[in-house]
Amino acid sequence: GLARILTIAEDPRTKEPRKPVRVAYETPVSALIDGGGYIGPYALYRAAQTAIEKARVNRFALVGVHNSFLSGRNAYYLEMIARAGFVGIHTACSAPFVVALGGKLPALGTNPIAFGLPGEPDPLIFDMGTSAITHGEVVLAARLKRLLPDGVAIDAQGRPTRDAEAALAGGILPFAGHKGYGLSLTIQALGLLAGATLPRGEVQGYGFLFVVFDPGLLLPPEQFKQQLAELIERVKSTPRQPGVNEIRIPSERAFRERERRRREGIVVERRLYDRINAL
Repeated sequence: GLARILTIAEDPRTKEPRKPVRVAYETPVSALIDGGGYIGPYALYRAAQTAIEKARVNRFALVGVHNSFLSGRNAYYLEMIARAGFVGIHTACSAPFVVALGGKLPALGTNPIAFGLPGEPDPLIFDMGTSAITHGEVVLAARLKRLLPDGVAIDAQGRPTRDAEAALAGGILPFAGHKGYGLSLTIQALGLLAGATLPRGEVQGYGFLFVVFDPGLLLPPEQFKQQLAELIERVKSTPRQPGVNEIRIPSERAFRERERRRREGIVVERRLYDRINAL
């Protein structure tokens, strides 16, 4: 959220020279994009647009991005792709913030994976990190002097900690033990295909990958949307556990909250508001 503005402003890469975003290598169905040193939301927006344009012509697209950092909310790009009528899969690897299973120091990024599927009235979007907590949440907790949840981070000595500053000096844990670790490592490896090593020669750099395709390659698009709607309705209508008011679908709450915030506005922590104004 807004706290990331402070992270971006303080990141030394923000002050480095930038070059125009450009396509470094291209085929009819693929593009490898050099982000020019720009912040992720700009470079990845361009990449998502490129993927959509190629998929409109060829019904499939594979786009990688390197030389960019801090991608932001990955669900945003997947919503773009899904509302354009395509299925999208996106992975993002980053500099190391997360420890390997059993490790004491960071070796992997928070490495999210996201999916977008076209639907009515809204697409189905699922966006998750492979860490027990996002790096942004740890940074925000440190800024606001809040404790972290149990079991999400370790300090520099490898001991469990709830102190956000100690976690930034140590590392974040992968979610779900070996499952999150394995998924994170795989996403880090996929980032190599996107050129993660090219800007700085580091195998733990930032790399972003988009896979986009027309659902019509497999089923008529309207038939797929109808079947997706039926699947969602069947899931939501299953019997609920005691105390559960509603079975929610991924992205459903986000779409509702967006409309509510448009009506009511957005509440911002005073300390965060003051720091952003002071930039």
